[in-house]
Amino acid sequence: MFGLSDLVSLIISAFIILPVVILLRQMGYVLISEILGVENPRLTIGSGPRVFKWSIFDVRKYYHLYSWFSYDSLKKEGEFAYISLYAAPILINIVVAVTINLLIANEVITEYLTFFDRFIFYAFYYVLFDIVPMKTANGMPNNGWIIYEMIRYGKRTDYNEEPFIPSTTEVEEEYEEEMEKIEEIKEHKKEEAEQKSDTKQEEKRHKEAIESEKRKEKQELAEEKKEQERGKKE
Repeated sequence: MFGLSDLVSLIISAFIILPVVILLRQMGYVLISEILGVENPRLTIGSGPRVFKWSIFDVRKYYHLYSWFSYDSLKKEGEFAYISLYAAPILINIVVAVTINLLIANEVITEYLTFFDRFIFYAFYYVLFDIVPMKTANGMPNNGWIIYEMIRYGKRTDYNEEPFIPSTTEVEEEYEEEMEKIEEIKEHKKEEAEQKSDTKQEEKRHKEAIESEKRKEKQELAEEKKEQERGKKE
């Protein structure tokens, strides 16, 4: 039976464990990039508008599961360099998960075992879908498929021409274009709101003018009536 404790565990898994495991996976790219020497590396965390950018870290407004690594070019190119790059996120998850598992087995970690068990589970979950060669629904290869092709053919041979790891320069250009579009939409909405406000104010003024005219007509009719009554008395 799904109870309150299960709901709490689900929330912790969805909003803490999964994002940390994904970030850890991306850190594999970051660490190996320091060894290989990549040009313009960046680790983007989250999505949407930028909150701040510091060094290689680009933190966005909307947090959850969405983080990725990008770079412009490798200083040290070659089959081994590319295999190392794509193997790094797999290896870092394996190393961290196995280390935590050993610490639990040797009773070094004795508290929050459920949390760490789930962390190990999700770490190996991503390892499985990274290491087994496969392609996604849009034909994009996973890390395992790229490593397999690098070992067998010395290059990526699939038909999908999209870069597996995006270019930081292109990502930044797309971000700026997206922000410009958002600003344009905001400005357009602001103009529409101002136009609606102007229209409402105009309608209000028109109604007030009509009401004022009606009151004026009533006063004139009342004065005429008084004049008539005075005339009859005289």
